[in-house]
Amino acid sequence: MRYLCLIYEDEKAWESVPPGQAEAIMGEYFAFTDDIRSKGQLVAGEALQPTPTATTVRVRNGKISTTDGPYVETKEQLGGFYLVDATDLNEAIQIASRIPSARHGSIEVRPVVDFSKEMQHRCPEAETAEAKA
Repeated sequence: MRYLCLIYEDEKAWESVPPGQAEAIMGEYFAFTDDIRSKGQLVAGEALQPTPTATTVRVRNGKISTTDGPYVETKEQLGGFYLVDATDLNEAIQIASRIPSARHGSIEVRPVVDFSKEMQHRCPEAETAEAKA
């Protein structure tokens, strides 16, 4: 089963981390990523640009509106994610607990809904086209 591990931390705190310590933390991230990749658990993972680069989009009554930055002020911001394959929630939690930011932020672990069977049922022609490719 796939689980999304959402990495939350105080991005302002990064501004005060000494360069050597920041490099060490990034080294931990690279080692963690290499480890879960080698175990076949990594599906995807990316870091996000800081929240000032975000744009929030809403559609109300057919009208698109945008707001710079995130919608709500929070102590921790979404800084990145890992999409992992795990046998169950317990294994996903064990993987998430090894993400370096778990020590000073938080990792939200959520199961991913697999719509592939539903899509095959609704669109059997898509499955036939895939088989031909």
